[in-house]
Amino acid sequence: MVSKVSILFNETSYENSIIELFKNMEYEYVYGPNIERDFRCPFYESELDIALSRINVSKPLSAIQAAIYKLKNIENASLVQKNTVFMDYLQNGISINYYDGDEEKSDIIYLIDYLNIKNNSFIIANQWTFIENSEKRPDVILFLNGLPVVLMELKSPSREETEVADAYRQLRNYMQEIPSMFVYNAICVISDQLTSRAGTITSGLDRFMEWKTVDGSKENTQHAQFDTFFEGMFQKERLLDIIKNFICFSNEGSGCYKILAGYHQYFAVKKAIESTKKAIVTDGRGGVFWHTQGSGKSLSMVFYAHLLQKELDSPTIVVITDRNDLDDQLYGQFSKCKDFLRQTSIQANTRDHLRELLEGRKAHGIIFTTMQKFEDYDNALSKRRNIIVMADEAHRGQYGLTEKIKIFKNEKGEEIATKVIGTARMIRNSLPNATYIGFTGTPISSKDRSTREVFGDYIDIYDMTQAVEDGATKPVYYESRVVKLNLDQQTLKLIDDEYEIMSNDADDEVVERSKKELSRMDAILGADDTVNSLVDDILYHYENNRENLLTGKAMIVAYSRSIAMKIYKRILQLRPNWTEKLGVVMTSGNNDPEEWRKIIGNKNHKNELANKFKDNNSELKIAIVVDMWLTGFDVPSLATMYVYKPMSGHNLMQAIARVNRVYKDKEGGLVVDYVGIAGALKRAMNDYTLRDKNNYGETDVSKVVYPKFLEKLSICQDLFYEYDYSTFENGTDLERAKTISGAVNFIIDVSKERQKKDFLKEALMLHQALSLCSSLVEEELRLKAAFFESVRVLVLRLSNRGVGKKISLSEMNEKINELLKQSIKSDGVINLFSDVKEKFSIFDPKFLEEVSKMKEKNLAVELLKKLIAEQVNVYKRTNVVKSEKFSERIQRTLNSYLNGMLTNEEVIQELLKLAKQIAASQNEGNKLGLTNDELAFYDALTKPRAIKDFYENDELIKLTKELTYTLQKNKTVDWQRKESARAKMRMLIKKLLKKYKYPPEGMLDAVQTVMIQCELWADNADN
Repeated sequence: MVSKVSILFNETSYENSIIELFKNMEYEYVYGPNIERDFRCPFYESELDIALSRINVSKPLSAIQAAIYKLKNIENASLVQKNTVFMDYLQNGISINYYDGDEEKSDIIYLIDYLNIKNNSFIIANQWTFIENSEKRPDVILFLNGLPVVLMELKSPSREETEVADAYRQLRNYMQEIPSMFVYNAICVISDQLTSRAGTITSGLDRFMEWKTVDGSKENTQHAQFDTFFEGMFQKERLLDIIKNFICFSNEGSGCYKILAGYHQYFAVKKAIESTKKAIVTDGRGGVFWHTQGSGKSLSMVFYAHLLQKELDSPTIVVITDRNDLDDQLYGQFSKCKDFLRQTSIQANTRDHLRELLEGRKAHGIIFTTMQKFEDYDNALSKRRNIIVMADEAHRGQYGLTEKIKIFKNEKGEEIATKVIGTARMIRNSLPNATYIGFTGTPISSKDRSTREVFGDYIDIYDMTQAVEDGATKPVYYESRVVKLNLDQQTLKLIDDEYEIMSNDADDEVVERSKKELSRMDAILGADDTVNSLVDDILYHYENNRENLLTGKAMIVAYSRSIAMKIYKRILQLRPNWTEKLGVVMTSGNNDPEEWRKIIGNKNHKNELANKFKDNNSELKIAIVVDMWLTGFDVPSLATMYVYKPMSGHNLMQAIARVNRVYKDKEGGLVVDYVGIAGALKRAMNDYTLRDKNNYGETDVSKVVYPKFLEKLSICQDLFYEYDYSTFENGTDLERAKTISGAVNFIIDVSKERQKKDFLKEALMLHQALSLCSSLVEEELRLKAAFFESVRVLVLRLSNRGVGKKISLSEMNEKINELLKQSIKSDGVINLFSDVKEKFSIFDPKFLEEVSKMKEKNLAVELLKKLIAEQVNVYKRTNVVKSEKFSERIQRTLNSYLNGMLTNEEVIQELLKLAKQIAASQNEGNKLGLTNDELAFYDALTKPRAIKDFYENDELIKLTKELTYTLQKNKTVDWQRKESARAKMRMLIKKLLKKYKYPPEGMLDAVQTVMIQCELWADNADN
């Protein structure tokens, strides 16, 4: 049933409320159909011309015209490449050459006045028609100085069948149909009032993020209110700031990604800038920026470095890490964003190189180095105040400010007392007047005073709870397999001692003690029998629960290098064909055996492995690591980590965060524990926020996820309590196939709209919960979950608009068999509509008859809906009049069905009648002696009801044929690119219509229909 609410407050109502909101923010409003303009130009041209003249008031008209020409003619490339050029123009202006008389000059024309907000034009427009590959009408566009920088797709908040994901799909469709509109786009918005999210042209749905605050104070609700989102992002000053300073491109090699800062990054960076300004004129302590791992800390550092250039008049930035691999990773991120930073970062290779880079430098520069490259210099490297030191992972023990006295014996046996200076003190001595800011993904330990001494207090905290709530990261769960490995109490005691040693982290005596314990631990954990048992269990767990999940990527963390090699060899002994599937990533030593070197390889080999592991389609699925890749290494699809190494504190939290990245429908990361890290996890959480401790104090899948799985399974069973699906568990393949299709038919009944929606939501959560705890679930329950998952997938396939496909009984049996195999091994989703070659055909009377006789009437309705929608879609590309006519007919029929005015039987008959009329319409042209192309033009010419009162039919047919011939004769290859070709075509059409005295007086709208049809034909003639 269509609710009264949906009639009272529909998509148009929501659109109007957004417009009102923007008018309150002093945006000018225009209604698209009221504006005279070129429908093929993405700009609001009159506004662009006026705005550029106003912003560049001292520049000659010829310079402005040269900039507009350059703007309109961005060189032919991919959409992302064109958008990269446009964003550079938007942020930095357009460099042009122009003639002032006979003299050639160069200058920069600015598209936005970032200093004087009132000098810019802010317009919100709705129903703005744009024609390119087809005609589209985006819901809302924000024009900034005539440029369509923000495009919004809205969905009705009162219609159950639509949601924000539908808006995202619509945007992706627009990018295919009207790509030019997205060349000039900065931000994309999708909203259904409950959820509003912003992203870019390269963002997947999972990367469209909410904006949860207007002024920087955190919203503690799951979803921010829609007005908070729009007012938070689109206040005039805020929008300009975001466009200028918080949108960048990251060139990843495999592709270029456009990144829009999240609200947490935006406000934290702004706070960090203010804190830095204060520190420069006070004590040099800029503070600590704590954003939990996976929430985009590296990119926040990029945004911060970018904004510093403007706010502090080109300071020199020194980025310090404590390990070479972290230095490489962070340097790599800055290098990918060098165009945004407008300078190339430099990596200091040696201490001398660092000295060279700093000595004598007066300004500019982003220099990367490790702490170890600083020495106790007699003279400071630089005494300048405009040096900002950005320290990554700031809370390491090596950041000591104090001097210590170390006593040891020399060769003669005499005791010598030597002064040892902490690394932080060395850095301070080298750069005494610099300002220091720390960036970290884990909180500072309550015991760690030195970090606060060096950097000061927290600037901003973005904890795990907030990051997961915002969808910036996924939660991490753990499963204990210590029992499976049967480690004895003595070994577990030894592991606890090792945790204790590591918790002290840095003192010399602790390091010495650790070295002694290390050999004992290596001997126990590296014993052949123990490693063999470990590998057997990892293989069982991986192959039965994780291999078919997402991309199948997993990481094994080994205690030591020698144990890593043992694990590697044992796996290949049991799975000899896994040579491409398995890799070892660790540092190499001078005394390594020759066979190790071939496996570990050099730096290039490690980089190659990193690229393969990040590639979702590569054969490399399992990486065995020791220390490398445990911090700063991001593989979003990585969902499984097997831990065979004691870790504690921030080292542990950083390691397990490798599996918390967002990827498609990933429910969370799973850490499989073989050394008893539960206690260490709880101890590590002591330094987190109270919210984090409350939410993540217990992450054991057996206590958290398994009960959730049972709860969701019970809900799904309750939703199907009237349907008998017992034959799915013990029936034949045929019976199983019938059980599934019967279940789909049961749940898609029009009277069960609410139950269907609940089922899709609950079954998805059931599927996600099973992905985390499948190793704990008995086979009988996995089978029940597999049944509900197959029904969920089929319902979704039926619900999606687009091409329908007919599935034969044998094909369905094959799919169901595959589903059952997978569901017992894992919980992989099987697409029951994929790889089916036979399509539904609306022109196959036999098939239409078969559908009408289907026992499962709800399925029949869905199949017919998809079938007709597909054919109407075909008409949209060829015949504008018929597509409108049939779209209206199908909508009226479905509305009657949803309102309960038609039964299943009646709606099937109505849809069959419509299908037959669509099929029959193909033959209309034959009766008139017209081809399909000609019929489309005939339909356009005769659309006005009274038109045949003014013309003989022969006249109309003659005009149709001449019109078709004229277009065919004059269609040029550069039709879709050149406005001149389009203008010529329009002129020819108008001339021809005038010759036939078409249209009659008072029917000017008829010309618009003919024009649209002509342009549709031209756009699709070669497709």
